[in-house]
Amino acid sequence: MFSSLALRSICALALLHSANAFLPQFAGRVGSSRSNLAMAPRMTMAPTSPVADGGASPFGTGADLQDMVDRAISGDKFHRKINLLGSTGSIGTQTLDIVEYLPETFSIEGLAAGTNVGLLSEQIKKFNPKIVSVKNEETLKELKEAMSGYSGKMPEFVFGESGIAEVAKYGDADVVVTGIVGCAGLLPTVEAIKAGKDIALANKETLISGGPVILPLLKEFGVKMTPADSEHSAIFQSLQGVPPGGLRRIILTASGGAFRDLSAEELLRLCKEDPEFIRKKATTHPNWDMGAKITVDSATLMNKGLEVIEAHYLFGAAYDDIDVVVHPQSILHSAIETQDTSVIGQLGWPDMRLPLVYALSWPHRLKMPYEPMDFAKLGTMTFMAPDRVKYPSLDLSYAAGRTGGTMTAALNAANEQANEMFREGKIDFMDIFSVIEKTMEAHKADLMMTPSLDDIVQVDTWARKKVLELSNK
Repeated sequence: MFSSLALRSICALALLHSANAFLPQFAGRVGSSRSNLAMAPRMTMAPTSPVADGGASPFGTGADLQDMVDRAISGDKFHRKINLLGSTGSIGTQTLDIVEYLPETFSIEGLAAGTNVGLLSEQIKKFNPKIVSVKNEETLKELKEAMSGYSGKMPEFVFGESGIAEVAKYGDADVVVTGIVGCAGLLPTVEAIKAGKDIALANKETLISGGPVILPLLKEFGVKMTPADSEHSAIFQSLQGVPPGGLRRIILTASGGAFRDLSAEELLRLCKEDPEFIRKKATTHPNWDMGAKITVDSATLMNKGLEVIEAHYLFGAAYDDIDVVVHPQSILHSAIETQDTSVIGQLGWPDMRLPLVYALSWPHRLKMPYEPMDFAKLGTMTFMAPDRVKYPSLDLSYAAGRTGGTMTAALNAANEQANEMFREGKIDFMDIFSVIEKTMEAHKADLMMTPSLDDIVQVDTWARKKVLELSNK
């Protein structure tokens, strides 16, 4: 079994410490030959290997390094057309802030959104896209009504999952920003890659669920994938100029989420005594302004577990070489350690626009009006090891990644479903870990190591149903 981390009453600390044949046990590394910074402890099971043909990002080979240099010296006078998926969400609105500030550098070709008709209609009027997709036909009718007095050129309107795919592959856009939350972003990303569009990846689930399929597609179609979330952008920025073979370790930083200042015992007590307080607190992030799903993922630290898997696929690093450290100030967004033990990191105030603009303009550095870093104002930065008793999600994520194949898709889908049910009040906080673990355990019987895209979609659907089934018992 995957462990007793979440079986039945995960609130029992004894269960959280129980041994198991599947989830590896951990040993601390403070004082080891590597950095004494309090990193996530290292797994004692056999080391995993790096991604065989390198990761999804343009890093790791001599050709990648030469391409970066060639782009950098070509100058920053360029124009990139963007297809934006998830335009009314957090990633989408911040991407449009960048486009509005740099109209000579970026423009919008297509927009895909859900049901926020009011905001989407304003975006259409301001950015003049050629194609627009919404959630369904009913929403499309509402949008057309909202646009009835518009005197500009109307875009082509589409809707549904097929509409998102149409926007993703539309026209002569240079890059697609994947700002759709969850596994819903996987199929449109595949369509964009097949259409030869570069990917500014803001949807971590694309690689977590679809990594085995996405990596060969990127190579087949010659597409560049640049990370647009803060942690992986920080890693990517830190890797610029690092020669092939120079990366030793990835250091992912985590804010610690809503419960970082509670001990495991305090959190478990509050889960029992005041579950609605826990639900309210879990949906409020201390540092970042993010969507509801990722805010809860931060509270469970599942976002960091998923980012470990994403880092494996993006940069080709073995799981043994990816560590997690809690950094409450969210100033060091992540770092790398090179073979000579130098640590290179990217620092800045918490602002999602910075990684977005770099993903769109890589490797150029465009002048932006953001608040400069002021170390005197900051004062201090602190770091600590994540509490794996309080956050079973880290062990579950490492286990899924080490298992490989479709296990990461099962983990991701189970988490999405459990996260949604928690936000809806249908399950409590600790139930999230329990149903994810049980779903992973059940998937062992049908694990596929070299899945097709259809296999991944099928596992995603199955895992969501399994969580529903488990939560009703």
